[in-house]
Amino acid sequence: MSRFFYEAVEENPIIAAVKNMDDLKICCSLEDIRVVFILFGDVCSIREIVQQIKDSGKVAMVHVDLISGLSSKEIVVDFIRKNTEADGIISTKAALIKRGKELKMFTVLRYFLLDSMAYENIRQQQHAVKPDYIEVLPGVMPKVIGKVCKMSKTPIIAGGLISDKESVMAALSAGAIAVSSTNHEVWKM
Repeated sequence: MSRFFYEAVEENPIIAAVKNMDDLKICCSLEDIRVVFILFGDVCSIREIVQQIKDSGKVAMVHVDLISGLSSKEIVVDFIRKNTEADGIISTKAALIKRGKELKMFTVLRYFLLDSMAYENIRQQQHAVKPDYIEVLPGVMPKVIGKVCKMSKTPIIAGGLISDKESVMAALSAGAIAVSSTNHEVWKM
């Protein structure tokens, strides 16, 4: 299953991260976008949001931490699996990623690189949880991204503050397999 996500990212390393219905409409109209990170919605709307992405032939990844009305317990992953056609989940919580793996979903463990302790967290959790991908934020730190890529056996996605071609190229050159961005201009690159 992970191979399908990887192939979609190989086709286009730009991942559209959508934060509202206007973003959703635009990214679904862009043929080159293959993977979509859903960063908004609630328990009542998430099924429809995922369905629009799936109807446009894209991989739908739900950031479960950001969906209103859902808890931070493992049952949220079961809810997404049972009630939507999402391909996978994104979370900062290792337990949710672990549950996603048990349910055979794509998983992205998201980290905010705030200090040197973040490196140790990545090192430990990648082995314990085994996410399919690790997303590091902010994604505009090529030196740090390079260090994470060297230390991690898990493919890295750079996200956060990616707003121009220079940032995209720097993250990819540092070793990230893809970048996620909410910037519509980046989606069109």
